[in-house]
Amino acid sequence: MASMASMFAKPATRPVSHHPHKPLSRQFFPSASVQIRRRPTSATGALRTRAALIEPDGGRLVDLRVEPDRRDEKRREAVALPKVKLSRIDLQWVHVLSEGWASPLSGFMRESEFLQTLHFNSLRLDDGSVVNMSVPIVLAADDSDKQRIGESKKVALVGPDDVPIAILSDIEIYKHPKEERMARTWGTTAPGLPYIEEAIKNAGNWLIGGNLEVIEPIKYHDGLDRFRLSPADLRNEFTKRNADAVFAFQLRNPVHNGHALLMTDTRRRLLEMGYKNPILLLHPLGGYTKADDVPLSWRMKQHEKVLEDGVLDPETTVVSIFPSPMHYAGPTEVQWHAKARINAGANFYIVGRDPAGMGHPVEKRDLYDADHGKKVLSMAPGLERLNILPFKVAAYDKTQGKMAFFDPSRPQDFLFISGTKMRTLAKNKENPPDGFMCPGGWKVLVDYYDSLTPSGSERVPEAVPA
Repeated sequence: MASMASMFAKPATRPVSHHPHKPLSRQFFPSASVQIRRRPTSATGALRTRAALIEPDGGRLVDLRVEPDRRDEKRREAVALPKVKLSRIDLQWVHVLSEGWASPLSGFMRESEFLQTLHFNSLRLDDGSVVNMSVPIVLAADDSDKQRIGESKKVALVGPDDVPIAILSDIEIYKHPKEERMARTWGTTAPGLPYIEEAIKNAGNWLIGGNLEVIEPIKYHDGLDRFRLSPADLRNEFTKRNADAVFAFQLRNPVHNGHALLMTDTRRRLLEMGYKNPILLLHPLGGYTKADDVPLSWRMKQHEKVLEDGVLDPETTVVSIFPSPMHYAGPTEVQWHAKARINAGANFYIVGRDPAGMGHPVEKRDLYDADHGKKVLSMAPGLERLNILPFKVAAYDKTQGKMAFFDPSRPQDFLFISGTKMRTLAKNKENPPDGFMCPGGWKVLVDYYDSLTPSGSERVPEAVPA
């Protein structure tokens, strides 16, 4: 079977055009059913579904990358400006913003946008409509940065090697309320939350918002850039494939056959609804993840084996990397994951148990209620246009020797293999039950853990943007 690289056409360099923004209508998609937008039936009575891709938030896909013929000019401008050095996670947010994943944001948040995000999980646009925005996309600065910027209304954002990455203009500097940000985003200020430890705890006491101009597209040069399709690239790919529905699956773990069951069953359900060619967006998270998660490079190898082994159909699947960092903020973060996929063209979003959740960093319990994510998505402001697809629990059915939907009438027949159990088996080079994961995919996972140091405490470093 062809590799994942063969599934993509050459990416477009410019965004596709879209219709003018229209006010959002209020609809809900409860877990018991899924509403779809349908055209009237034809003269023969056959059902026809709408083939056009969903509009991006704000009606226009934002692209903050400088045109090639203006890049030298912007580099010269950046050299003369006060400089703010970007962290690895800051660079990932620059990537996210530059390609329009956070449309209609035009840069790092100013205070009004930051406060709306914290307190309402949404932004109100000039025309009165509302778009979802549940996690702050902000740039921290310390006292020395603030002093160096002075009265300047522009700053150059530079990478670790001091090379200019972007220019932030019409800037606003305001206080960084760390405790409020943590409490509102995670619902707790307990110590040990991964993103907080990595990106907030030691960050500066100021935030800088403004309009972003990214001097050239963000690249990582890790052999995976061909999979980092922008929202515009994805929309072009879906159009090329004549998709009349796009359903997105967010993941940060290897794909086992239970995941595949959920995805193939979703396509079956969409076909039964009347869609002719629903396309799966298999969209692994590619930004910051916590230390015990499998690194992106290994996950992509595993996903490739899943396609090669025919567990998922390459003809109806697009695999692409979502560049966002991971917060592990449960029901708050899952809104961001869903909203970003609207901008990529998805009008269906699969959600399962405890999305974006994790164990409590101090106490022995889950940090979030496992059902709150899907419930919040069905009610979240600004996500009314997105069809939420809660899925049934999949587990290993010992009577069938494969992953199946859990049947509560015979619980003794099912085996739940947690992520912890899966990792333990792979570390010990033990095989899971036949039918849990395709053999090629499982070998990749075993090889990853075998590549670690004997202590198992070190992680293969991930590439950083250049």
